[in-house]
Amino acid sequence: MSRHHDLKSSPKTVHWGTFDARLPPVLEIEPGDMVTFHCLSGEPEDLPEGGFDIPAELAEVHRHVTRGPGPHFMTGPVWVEGAEPGDALEVHIRSVELRSDWGWNVILPKHGTLPEDFPEARRLHIRLDRSRMVAHLPWGLELPLQPFFGVIGVAPPPAWGAITSVVPRAHGGNLDNKELVPGTTLYLPVWTKGALLSVGDGHAVQGDGEVCLTAIETAISGTLQVGLRKGMALRFPRAETPTHHVTMAAEPDLEDAAREALRDMIALIQKLSPLSKEDAYTLCSLAADLRITQLVDVHKGVHVMLPKSALKS
Repeated sequence: MSRHHDLKSSPKTVHWGTFDARLPPVLEIEPGDMVTFHCLSGEPEDLPEGGFDIPAELAEVHRHVTRGPGPHFMTGPVWVEGAEPGDALEVHIRSVELRSDWGWNVILPKHGTLPEDFPEARRLHIRLDRSRMVAHLPWGLELPLQPFFGVIGVAPPPAWGAITSVVPRAHGGNLDNKELVPGTTLYLPVWTKGALLSVGDGHAVQGDGEVCLTAIETAISGTLQVGLRKGMALRFPRAETPTHHVTMAAEPDLEDAAREALRDMIALIQKLSPLSKEDAYTLCSLAADLRITQLVDVHKGVHVMLPKSALKS
């Protein structure tokens, strides 16, 4: 029978800015268990002054957790019993909720999609209305919220050592895919024993592309049910929404990312249907949408969305 674990954020359960197969697990679970991850957001320079609800443990994490090369706070890692390289985690996203009444957005010199156009730093603190689920932007707009985890990832291959949390890679991590909301299932390839799942980088809302560098970054909590697919060898994470199959890729070059995500979708279509490779390629041209996941995390992200209805005869 599956269990439900509640994983609080604290200096003992949070790692800052890095993924590493050598990190010790903070929780051990069985396949099928559910975990509610409580996650933090905001390095010291990102915090607002007064009048906002800041999780009490954030200051403790700032003081006692070693700062890594990336800005993200990840809760975990979680050991999944029986997970081995060549398997995949089946991560069902059950719920995502805001923890704070504020979020932040930054433009930073030499970063973002248009660094030459925006050479000056700007940091906005944005009020979030958790009852109405809208953000109050400085120019008067009320923007509807759709929170999700920007980072869901397992440990990278041990040979990689410690890597930054910024760059999305084959272990997942900073995917920044706004389709990863409740009702979606994410499939993550496993690269080390136990998988070592970590979650963080809460986004209150984000557009495809995340063009200025960040979404509305904020603290969130979410419940994930973690299954295990033995022998489901993947090159890169995939996802499934109630209506779509989703393949993803991230590469230094945007066109390379598009090609890899498209190749993965063609292979998935062949697995799920009797279509030939040529017919699958044609179907992608007629029914699939290639979307820019993000342009700002060193490796550019592309995801391909194919309606499930396109595979019904």
